[in-house]
Amino acid sequence: MASWNSIPLEISYEVVGWIAFTSWSISFYPQLILNFRRKSVVGLNFDFVLLNLTKHSSYMIYNVCLYFSPIIQNTMIPVAANDVAFSIHAVVLTALTLFQIFIYERGPQKVSRFATGLVVLVWGLQLYVSSLLYLHTLGSGSLPSSTRFRLP
Repeated sequence: MASWNSIPLEISYEVVGWIAFTSWSISFYPQLILNFRRKSVVGLNFDFVLLNLTKHSSYMIYNVCLYFSPIIQNTMIPVAANDVAFSIHAVVLTALTLFQIFIYERGPQKVSRFATGLVVLVWGLQLYVSSLLYLHTLGSGSLPSSTRFRLP
């Protein structure tokens, strides 16, 4: 992790980060517990759960990639361990909520075509761009210059 040049500032950053992790993480449990107790997801917005899984998955990919990049960790504002932990935790709990949609009573509710189409479009574009970068890397041995990190 990049040095803050201040031990009190670094400690404050860590403490506030883990408090934020705890606060945001707690917010996922009431819905999971309610669904489990009722054995029903009637009233839960399925579009929200699907879009939330896409959001948190994207955030997790971003955090994990940057956290394990020595260039980012040593030269820019680093991604903290609590950011990575939260994003992984959010994906797991949102996936559990999605799983509950499949196993519990849901009534006539279903995911809208719009939400499904949007998620397919987002992941399709991500797969396309990732494939192009991968193929370019295979051919040239490096990423295109526009995607390289510019050091200050």
